[in-house]
Amino acid sequence: MASHFQIELEKLKNVIQKIGLLAENQVGESVRALLSEPVSEGKEVKKIENKIDKLDVKIDEICQSIFALQQPVASDLRFIMSAMQISNEIERIGDLAISIIKKSKNIKDKHDLIVKFNIADLARKVEIVTIKANECFLTRGENTIGEIFILNNTIKNETEDTIHDIINEMKSNSKTVVSGTNLVIVLKHLERISEHCTNIAEYVYFMINAKIIKHEKFDGKKSDS
Repeated sequence: MASHFQIELEKLKNVIQKIGLLAENQVGESVRALLSEPVSEGKEVKKIENKIDKLDVKIDEICQSIFALQQPVASDLRFIMSAMQISNEIERIGDLAISIIKKSKNIKDKHDLIVKFNIADLARKVEIVTIKANECFLTRGENTIGEIFILNNTIKNETEDTIHDIINEMKSNSKTVVSGTNLVIVLKHLERISEHCTNIAEYVYFMINAKIIKHEKFDGKKSDS
């Protein structure tokens, strides 16, 4: 039979998986809201937000209970430490997704800007990196971690370029100032979601290898190994 300690670790893993999927759903809803596609009712989005908050608290409680009653070492200790940090990152992803949903509903005449600057493609990339963040926690695959780091760099570069183009558009066409400004805020939120996903990948790397590594250095490290 599994020990109480192993049961608690499995419970922690399952709760992380659950909160990750909820945040993934919120990001999907935020992308749909941005692209003017059908989204869930406001009550449903709020309900999921409340679930994420409650699970975040539950994860802290499980971790505190394990530390209080057990003496985790080595890989188990790294897993618990990483789980607490990953939970915080996921909670922030959920909050940013909610902000995007609210902001997107208030952006008038956004469609032309979205099409002109291919924002749909950028938003889809953020959806993908969120899915991969959950995947890398479950599989602990270093290939997926590397994919997240590469995708995050792409998202960061494309976001900077798109914001630059939108600002130039606002300078030349005053009618786009309000929509453009709100769209820039949404793009920065999407970029931050990608960064939080990358932080999750870094914590998973620490969980696997007992080493802290920033994503900027990951590619170089792989080529040296």
